[in-house]
Amino acid sequence: MNPLSALRTIAHPALRAEPMRPPTETGAPKAIPFSELEKLSPGILPMPIDTSRVAGASGAGFQSLVGDLVSQVASKQAAASESVNQMLSGQNVSLHQTMIAMEEASISFQLMVEVRNKLLESYQELMRMQV
Repeated sequence: MNPLSALRTIAHPALRAEPMRPPTETGAPKAIPFSELEKLSPGILPMPIDTSRVAGASGAGFQSLVGDLVSQVASKQAAASESVNQMLSGQNVSLHQTMIAMEEASISFQLMVEVRNKLLESYQELMRMQV
């Protein structure tokens, strides 16, 4: 007898582990199609990635991809700043929309910084390689 099974026998009945049951078909969550999610909150969900733009992986394609990332982050930060200024000036802007805009801008900036760090790491790793 191992120590864990001994603890189960003396444990309070509410703490005893119930045997695992397989999930039933009716209780399993189903995936919601993107089109249905878009109907619920249009404009909030990110659009699926256009693979036709990424397929041409040339230098200009990568440059435009990084440039698009930077411009999206800048626009989100500008929108958050504008929302804060509107709220402070007493215009009809709700607090939760302002907070969501600020958090979205913050998270997108953090993502951009992490992408930059990974690119720098890979560049440095390539420079350390011996040919």
